[in-house]
Amino acid sequence: MSDFDPVVFQDFSIELGLGAEVGLGVTLAIMMFSVALGLKPGHFRFFRDSPKLFFVGIVCQLVVLPLMTLGLCMLFVPAPSIALGMILVACCPGGNVSNLLVLLSKGDTALSVSLTATSSLVAAFLTPISIAFWSGLYAPTAELLSNIDFNTGSFLLQTLAILAVPLILGMVFAHYLPKRAHTIRKPLVLLSTTGLIVIAVFAVAKHWGSFFLIGFSVIGLVIIHNGAAFLIGYLFSRLVGAGLAARRAITYEVGIQNAGLGIVILLTQMEGVGGAAIVIGLWGTWHMIAGLMLVVLFRMSARVW
Repeated sequence: MSDFDPVVFQDFSIELGLGAEVGLGVTLAIMMFSVALGLKPGHFRFFRDSPKLFFVGIVCQLVVLPLMTLGLCMLFVPAPSIALGMILVACCPGGNVSNLLVLLSKGDTALSVSLTATSSLVAAFLTPISIAFWSGLYAPTAELLSNIDFNTGSFLLQTLAILAVPLILGMVFAHYLPKRAHTIRKPLVLLSTTGLIVIAVFAVAKHWGSFFLIGFSVIGLVIIHNGAAFLIGYLFSRLVGAGLAARRAITYEVGIQNAGLGIVILLTQMEGVGGAAIVIGLWGTWHMIAGLMLVVLFRMSARVW
């Protein structure tokens, strides 16, 4: 669409330097390790107790959301870097903040935690494959990746190593040293979160003018994209006859994505394509605003939504 044509010339790259990129990779590894430390068998009980609800939540996150994103890209025809950001964030697992929003909305917190844990576990192996697959289906994005000499094989191997190896090590550590895992998990979560925030603030400060210009141009598309994600979760959960509490949980699990993971993958594996970084950053901000708005809606309509 012509509405987004003005940002094409702003397809800049965010260059943080080798030290910062290495720091991001280490931060991501710590994040995945800490996620694994918190995984427990009870988090996956819905796989056995309510498989229909469990699978609809997972399928919406892993398949329906990226497919819908591809459809939006074909409908609005955004700049290639903007489309890349949309696809990247759609391929990321659910964010942990969804559990808090479900709790505030009086939704099924246990189901929310189960879906977040599962998507985080699956993400270590499937996210890089999903990003490569869906990006390749949209011609402008595929061309953009070709122009930056994006090597799919190298990307898959490196990202799988950064995501999967720490996750496996964390699960082994938690199995054999559960008390120690419980002790160190929160400090590691704090460390990785702080690292991401510091690097994100540095990137925004360094490219503030471009961030403002492109962000202002695409915020509407980000809102539409995120709103459609929430709607997918709600409609599909209603389609399978989920109860009110479960509908709310699935709605948040599909609408709240781990944008931080998307930023790290972009900056470390895709030459920091600037337009994509801005989309992911805006999503990470907006999905919190939209999520809190939904909390108000759900609590005001306790027996309807």
